[in-house]
Amino acid sequence: MAFHFSRRKIKPKEEEEGGELNIVPYLDILMNLIIFMLLSMAGLATFGMLNVNAPNYGAGAGGGTENDKPALTLTVAVAKTGFFIAATGGVLPGQTEPSAAPGEGAPTIPRKADGNYDYDALTAKMMEIKANFPTESKVIIAAEADTDYDSLVSTMDATRETADRKLLFPDVTLASF
Repeated sequence: MAFHFSRRKIKPKEEEEGGELNIVPYLDILMNLIIFMLLSMAGLATFGMLNVNAPNYGAGAGGGTENDKPALTLTVAVAKTGFFIAATGGVLPGQTEPSAAPGEGAPTIPRKADGNYDYDALTAKMMEIKANFPTESKVIIAAEADTDYDSLVSTMDATRETADRKLLFPDVTLASF
């Protein structure tokens, strides 16, 4: 009788251990990290959020009562020469040309001598307006097409709150002229 060696026993063990790498646990960890980072970023994004509305086009609700005051519709226009402040439904104190279009005539708050916008004077004017219209919270900020981003954001900051963090006009609507 002849004795034959089985081929299974002759094979080296290195070939038997060869196989695919199981990456499922690694992918589970990566997915958990990605979800955690996305949720963390969503939470951090709310701290720097500004309440800015797009202009709405449509008819308002009718049937107002006698006690309803007309809306102020405060508009701050950022032009090359300075800030133009206008409103409908109310007369702003110190405004000399209520019918002038933004960009025409002398600005309500001209630029400083060094060429920068006078944000402190704008905040002071917004405080005057807020004293006369304490329930109003909306402002429309209109800017020329070539107004830089920093000036627009600084204008929004000057109209939103005072230096001691008291709210003036927090509901900002952006426009252009």
